[in-house]
Amino acid sequence: MQPASSAAPTAAQSLSDYALGVRFEQLPADVVRLAKDCLIDALGAALYGHEVEAGQAALRYVADAAAGPCAIVGTSRRVAPDAAAFAGGVLVHAAELDSLRQPGAGVHPGAALVPAALAAAQAGGASGRELLAALVAGIEVLFRIGSATKHSAEARGFHAPGLTGPFGAAIVAGKLAGVDAPTLCRALGIAGSLSGGLLEFAKSGDGGLVKRLHLGRAAQAGIVAVKLARAGFDGPSSVLEGHHGFLHAYCESSDATRLTDGLGTRYEISTLCLKRYACHIVAHTPVYAAQQMRAAHDVDARRIAAIRIEGAPRLAANHDIKLPANQVLAQYSVPVCVAAALLHDADDPTTFGARLLQDEAIRALAQRVTVVATDAVGLATVTRITLDDGTVIEQAQTDYPGCPSTPFTAAQLRSKFMRMTRRLGAAADTLFERLERVEHEADLHWLDAMPVSPSALATEGERR
Repeated sequence: MQPASSAAPTAAQSLSDYALGVRFEQLPADVVRLAKDCLIDALGAALYGHEVEAGQAALRYVADAAAGPCAIVGTSRRVAPDAAAFAGGVLVHAAELDSLRQPGAGVHPGAALVPAALAAAQAGGASGRELLAALVAGIEVLFRIGSATKHSAEARGFHAPGLTGPFGAAIVAGKLAGVDAPTLCRALGIAGSLSGGLLEFAKSGDGGLVKRLHLGRAAQAGIVAVKLARAGFDGPSSVLEGHHGFLHAYCESSDATRLTDGLGTRYEISTLCLKRYACHIVAHTPVYAAQQMRAAHDVDARRIAAIRIEGAPRLAANHDIKLPANQVLAQYSVPVCVAAALLHDADDPTTFGARLLQDEAIRALAQRVTVVATDAVGLATVTRITLDDGTVIEQAQTDYPGCPSTPFTAAQLRSKFMRMTRRLGAAADTLFERLERVEHEADLHWLDAMPVSPSALATEGERR
């Protein structure tokens, strides 16, 4: 039940009220631009997701889903909203290309929010403007919840985006469904019981694809939470800050004041971070440094005697993986990803695909990488390459193009999108231009006419 009207509102109540009050017409142009960047980037990642194992598994999983009003991105199929959101969440996250926040907070807005928003928009006939407003609202809530956790849930063994994602997904789904504030608050209360995801995949040596599942489930959970709330299910309004609520149950440390800090006056979306490479975010600065040094000094990888990478303690503790057992761990591995960047085109998503496990030159070079923990914070790293003649090349990086401090230019966003959607040929240009003008779209049903990727066709052929 809702607390008495005289009581101070809970965080979930404040966040629900705020989200429903977000209007496209009142949003600053830079905020709309960031929401659009998140949408475009996520759809490109979803289309590329058809080419990798996790995306193909998700498509097989929903192959017998009931027909409905929502398109599965990259296919001509229409299914129920929860199935579309699940498949979309996995597809967006399938190749480690999706967006997040910097400083890190255990949130993936592209994978958790965009698929839920698209499904809810198609189910309810929402416009492009309504979609963008919902994404802004969802990101503002998701990022505040992530920040309030102090990114400490993973210290307990949880995969944070699987925990935070359902809340943001419930916001976008509820806003686009047109629910009232009490119903949206109940949906947040329900979302807290739909959160989940363990980090054991990063340590066990097997089961890596479950990481991709966490984002599919997060997107799906938002749809389910709203549907349950509309059906009459209740959920605690103190779900976030309560004594047995989300922050206390999942986090080693937290700050509940961050849940509503600056709400309505400061946009958290300004911390949106787009990935440049198809690998884990902690590898981005050393990969970027390696890419830049290779170009500037014409580095021949065969002459590299040693590579030393200094960074935050997390880098050495979780990402110094010399011999990854599967694809997910290979994309987690800083030594392997840096080796790949010194041998191949780091901007090509396929560089961080099956090649990471199959290329003997990558594997050999990764053995010559040493990862050292320092007092560095965030993504800051120093990458030092020593050649066989004793020459030392070094580059420090605190960020890379795509971070909030150095956001993608329009050309860089387009370039990444085209790399992710190159199988579509000239149709990718048409799709990009239409997404660039999405605020002028009366609805989002045209997405099921999106060119079908070859892998999607193969999957649908198998299903038939």
